[in-house]
This record gives sequence, structure tokens and C-alpha cells, in this order.
Amino acid sequence: MNQTGVIFHRELNSYFSTPLAYVFIVIFLMLTGVFTFYLGGFYERRQADLMPFFMFHPWLYLFLIPAVSMRLWAEERKTGTLELLLTLPVSLKTAVVGKFLAAWVFTGIALALTFPIWMTVNYLGDPDNGVILAGYIGSWLMAGGFLAIGSCMSAATNNQVIAFILTVVICFLFVVAGFPLVLESFQAWAPSWLVDGVAGLSFLTHFEAVSKGVLDLRDLLYFLIMIGVWLLATAVIIDMKKAD
Repeated sequence: MNQTGVIFHRELNSYFSTPLAYVFIVIFLMLTGVFTFYLGGFYERRQADLMPFFMFHPWLYLFLIPAVSMRLWAEERKTGTLELLLTLPVSLKTAVVGKFLAAWVFTGIALALTFPIWMTVNYLGDPDNGVILAGYIGSWLMAGGFLAIGSCMSAATNNQVIAFILTVVICFLFVVAGFPLVLESFQAWAPSWLVDGVAGLSFLTHFEAVSKGVLDLRDLLYFLIMIGVWLLATAVIIDMKKAD
């Protein structure tokens, strides 16, 4: 088994060895159900789709994903196991990728457990399952972006609460970047290319397109680049902390 796989399995097993995993999954499933069928007006809409389900995902992830990512590196630094990890024959890149993949797969498991909602909409109507599948893919990619930001914030501090707060704030800025109110504040003084650039940084801009069944390569690249950039920043910060 390669080094990334070893780190991945170690981290994934650590989630399920504590109540954190089960609490996160239960809360996530409960909130998705409440938001879809009650706050999202699932029955009132009388449409066989999962738009009410996906429209709340950015806001759920805004608080739930930082709760998962805050322990990725902050806990290692606080307990002193980071130094031990870095003395092992494991490259820094391998450790960063392995820990991130474990958190991403864990989030994917929680997302996959919402399949009864998908089954329900198929029972009640005849939805476009291709659009729903695209929505799941977009949601998982967006979760990866949130996790990559959280990984970087966790690496920057040994306090999990601070890592949580920093992640929430930064992710919130990336979510609301495409809001009309934000863009209008830029339009008053900024050139159009800058306004378009700010809108292009928004998680919502890209996720909404994918959740509607449009798998545009630009949207997929956005999430992958976002993940790559923040993981690179994570490795740089850890390397700087190691040198201190």
C-alpha cells in the first residue's frame, strides 16, 4: 500500500473511532431532511426534482465542513504528533493529500447516505436522474473546496476553535462573492473584468450551474483548482511551521 493510502486509512479510521463521525452524519441527515421537505417546500412545489435539497448545501457545509476540517492539522500540532508524523518516511505532500482525501471521502459517505431522499423523489414522480446525479457530483466537489480551505486554516493554528472560525469566515466570503448585493458594490467603482472575476470566485455561481445538470468543464476545473491551491497553501504553511 502506498504512503498516501496509509495516511488515508489512518485518518478515515480515526473519524469512526470517535463519536464525531456519527454525530456529524446524524446532524447532516437530519438537517438535509428538514431543509428539503419543510423549509424547501418540497411538497408545495409539486415538482419531481431535488432542487430544494441541493439549494441548502452551501449553507449546511458552511458550518458542518469546518467542524470536520478543524482537527486535520490543529490537533496534530496541539498533541505534538505532527513532528512525529513528519519524521516518518512520508512526504509532506503525501500527508496533506492523504488527510484531505480521508476527510473528503468521509463527507462523501455522509452525502451518499442521503439516498433515501433520492429514492423518495423517484417514488413520488419521474425526475431527471441525470440532473440529480450532477447535483451530487457538484455538492461533493464543493465540499472538497470547503475542506481544502479548512485544511489550510487548521494548519495555520493549533487551536481547533480558531481554525473553525477562520474556515467559516473564508468560506462565507467565497459563497457570497456572487451575490447581487456584493457585485453591485463592486460595479459602482470597479471595471467589469474585476466584477466578473469576483463573481467567478463564488462557490454558488459554479455549484448552481452543476446542480442544474450542466457539467461545464469550467465549473469542474474551478473546484479542482480551488482544492489544489488551498492544499498547496496547507503544505507551505506546515513547512514554514516545521522550520520555526
